[in-house]
Amino acid sequence: MEWFEATAPGRMDVMGGIADYSGSLVLQMPIHEQTTVRLRLRNDFECVVESNADGKSLKATVDYRSLFKNGEVDYAYANKFFTSQKDIGWSAYVIGCALVLHRERKIDFRGADFKISSSVPLGKGVSSSASIEVAVMKALAKAFDLEFSGTELPQLAQMAENLIVGAPCGLMDQLTSYFGHDNKLLPIVCQPDKLLSLIEIPEPIHFMGIDSGVRHFVGGSSYTDVRCATFMGYTIIANHLGISIDEMKHSRATGQRLSLPFHGYLANISVSEFESKFKNLLPETMTGLEFIQTFNQTIDPVTQVEPETTYAIHACTSHPVYENERVNLFMKILQEKNPDVQRLGKLMRESHESYSACGLGSERTDEIVNEFDLFPSVTGAKITGGGSGGTVCALAVGNEGINDVLRVHSHFSKKYRMPLKLFK
Repeated sequence: MEWFEATAPGRMDVMGGIADYSGSLVLQMPIHEQTTVRLRLRNDFECVVESNADGKSLKATVDYRSLFKNGEVDYAYANKFFTSQKDIGWSAYVIGCALVLHRERKIDFRGADFKISSSVPLGKGVSSSASIEVAVMKALAKAFDLEFSGTELPQLAQMAENLIVGAPCGLMDQLTSYFGHDNKLLPIVCQPDKLLSLIEIPEPIHFMGIDSGVRHFVGGSSYTDVRCATFMGYTIIANHLGISIDEMKHSRATGQRLSLPFHGYLANISVSEFESKFKNLLPETMTGLEFIQTFNQTIDPVTQVEPETTYAIHACTSHPVYENERVNLFMKILQEKNPDVQRLGKLMRESHESYSACGLGSERTDEIVNEFDLFPSVTGAKITGGGSGGTVCALAVGNEGINDVLRVHSHFSKKYRMPLKLFK
């Protein structure tokens, strides 16, 4: 049988990050590290996945038919299977793509051998998962002679991660892995997938990433709690504006948001309107039980309000409103003839501090960001992606800035006695 091969890069979040699921503008760039997928179709319904990623070799064998419910692809049933099989649960990122294409594009998938090799480090906030999913989707498209239009492939890749893996990621990762270009920023208005023209990164600006050495996991509770709290805050605002619980239930079930205030996206609220109308409406914190008793649920289909959890409603709801304004200003400055690198750096620092207010900071990433304050040629830095560790993105100016980032990278690699990754 013929082998089919495809590749896809990881990505670095320059600005926007966790505001993607709230409809913000985000600015993303692909990194040099990438995932390569080779697959060969089978007819015995066996899925054999061999992975060599981040220096770790893994193998999983799954009977594809065991993922079906009553002979049909059922996403919830497949998710339950993978989450109950801890030793092979990681293969959901691969086999989940086949399940999605089986159901959504009606491919006659009967198993395959998958060989995965990746230089995108795991758990570092540079989207190793999206690079795998996009590469697998591209390889399956070759094997089944599929064509995709617009943003269809990234959307299908996101479905695999949301519905089968069970990680509540936004769409920006898959979009960047699929549409990103070297040395350019990809602007995305995440409502859900409006791509703007690529932005050439002007000289002497360089965006570089330093691995903090702290593992980031997008399916972890803190990311999920922040996302859930953000939608809880939106629900409080929408209810205040007259939207009923039944209308929000309908939006959750159908995905239709156009009839909702601000089209269902917090990023569509201006800072001035938020401060004058909604800021004082939001409680600092609220338990899930209190929310459920009053509002039932949010419009977000991939998170669930947990009764025993206390959510930081005010900080998490505020973040996308202010972040969207920051990212739009950042893009405007970046496109000026002589970009003000100090203002750009200040916006990155404000974004970093807002992550911490939401509960997604970490001591190690704070330490790296603060270290850059000692180097004038690095005007700003921030935690990236889903936060809680992962990678710090720095704005380096000229060769001096590049060298200073290298110095900081070397300093922390020695201090923590581990080979920290550098992304550029």
